[in-house]
Amino acid sequence: MLSKTEERKPGKGGENKRRHPDDDGLGGEKKRRGGEEGEKGKDGGRKRLDAMSVGYFRRVGERLSEGFADDQEREMFVENVLSEVKGKASLVAMDQTGSITLQRLLPLSSLEQVGEVLTELGGESGSELKDVSCDRCGGHVVESAIRQASRLMGSPQKEASEEEEEESAGVLETQVLSLSQVVRENTEDFIKHAHGSHVVRTLLHLLAGCLGPPRTETRPGLKERNVTPQLTDFEIPTSFWYELKNLTETLMDNVNLSVTDSVASAVFQTMLTVCHRKRPKLCKQLLKRITEYLTSRSAAPGVSPLLVFLKDQASSHLTETIIQLSHKSLLRDLYKNHLKGQLVDLALHRIANFPIQRLIAASAKYTMFLNLFDELLEGAEAILASGHMGVIVQMAESCAESQEKQDDMMKCLLGAFHCAEPGSRHTSCLPLFMSLLTYEVYYHSDTAEGGIDMQVPLSSICYHGSRLVQALARFKERSLLLNSLRSLTPADLLTLASDPSGSHVLQALITTSSDKGRGKILKRLEGQYVQMACSRLGSRVVEAIWNSASVNQRQSIAQELVPSENQLRSDQFARHVWAKFALSHFIQRRAHWQEIQTGESKKRKLFSDIIE
Repeated sequence: MLSKTEERKPGKGGENKRRHPDDDGLGGEKKRRGGEEGEKGKDGGRKRLDAMSVGYFRRVGERLSEGFADDQEREMFVENVLSEVKGKASLVAMDQTGSITLQRLLPLSSLEQVGEVLTELGGESGSELKDVSCDRCGGHVVESAIRQASRLMGSPQKEASEEEEEESAGVLETQVLSLSQVVRENTEDFIKHAHGSHVVRTLLHLLAGCLGPPRTETRPGLKERNVTPQLTDFEIPTSFWYELKNLTETLMDNVNLSVTDSVASAVFQTMLTVCHRKRPKLCKQLLKRITEYLTSRSAAPGVSPLLVFLKDQASSHLTETIIQLSHKSLLRDLYKNHLKGQLVDLALHRIANFPIQRLIAASAKYTMFLNLFDELLEGAEAILASGHMGVIVQMAESCAESQEKQDDMMKCLLGAFHCAEPGSRHTSCLPLFMSLLTYEVYYHSDTAEGGIDMQVPLSSICYHGSRLVQALARFKERSLLLNSLRSLTPADLLTLASDPSGSHVLQALITTSSDKGRGKILKRLEGQYVQMACSRLGSRVVEAIWNSASVNQRQSIAQELVPSENQLRSDQFARHVWAKFALSHFIQRRAHWQEIQTGESKKRKLFSDIIE
């Protein structure tokens, strides 16, 4: 059923497109006798699935989407499809349609079946795994196959004896170790390859005993969110424990690639991350060795080579990971011997400022943070002027975490935004911080003295400004922020509650306030709750207010909301507020409603006391 076919010519956008699983790459026009005959492609005779086979695997994919009535039906289906794959596994894996189908089929297969597929992909010696792993489509199949090894130490299958269990699991375990050996024998080829490197990263996760969600290929036009994937731990065979050490040793022999090649750098970052999670002692050794390598390279006399790596696009990501995972003594050594006196210059650099942010965050729990902070404070205005707000925000967040240098941070910000003197300008600090604009720019004022000449509607709330104020809201002394918040007009408060960045600020200020301070804020919000509840973001703020409010405050909010019952119950956002606050119950059985709210309030206070 499967045979050689003509290699497809890259269309517009090249061969990187994976948007259309129904595109079999055959053009759809070339006729073949029964789908059995194929031709060699122009790339040296690489085989491709014939049209009939592509159609078959497309139908398999459609059947998988429909689901199965029971386990027996699923098992029979999987067995039948894998029997079609047998003998042509590489051909299927390296075809776009076949690859996608296999990726969906392998999680439904038994461990023995997965092991057999990997065995065939590797050939007699296992060396063929390299070609499949470094293929645009085949790499995804290999990843999907080895991911199933996370089931090796799981619950036993129902109808299998212990001997059969061990034998079927042993096949897959052997193939994972075989792949690791192939990687060790061809390390440079794997870790520098766009697709092969992903197989190595999945292998590292697997050998360490932690996996994230399956990798999905990014489609053109979609931005990847910079979110760390959630890892799931699982039990691993003893052989994996030892193989991880062997693989990391081999990778360390190629440590030079970690700073010259961005693809290889990502592999080293994964290695450090999984070892930090599962093998902390090994991670400590690896961090020390990589740092020694980075700091031993030749550089200009009197200049640490680490400064060069911090400013390099490829190696800066690795240095970020090293800083994030470093223990106290290594961090102290990095600062004392390589970075001291250079922090402001690095914070002003377009690339190096990101590792510096990680350094500020990592040092927050140590006394060295005090020295870092003092050094950076001297260049705070220059850093602000450069637009590297991430550094300033991280300084504020570390001040909040360490409970140190908070007064100095606030004084610095008041001075930088020109609202320190005269004292009457203090009440304008919140809009200035959120918009990251100086007093003169925000209020269109050229005067050096005096208060605000005109009321300027709240606007220009930005992401970093929001994060900055959220960090300041965790300071011990928040009176300046709260006074500034209370000076805002009701219209400004509504704008704040309905803004994507501003809503987080309002929530932070309300939830971190004392009962008395919260009461003053809620007083200012009276008359705005209906409009807030009818806003996508404002409704979340109302819920946050409700969760932290006292029984009397809840009753006041409910009394303001219930006259607008029809509007609230018909609004797509406000109807959830109506239901969660049990406002129908408030109208019909107010005494009982109040009794329930009092019980919830007592329970919340009890848990709060326990946590504190």
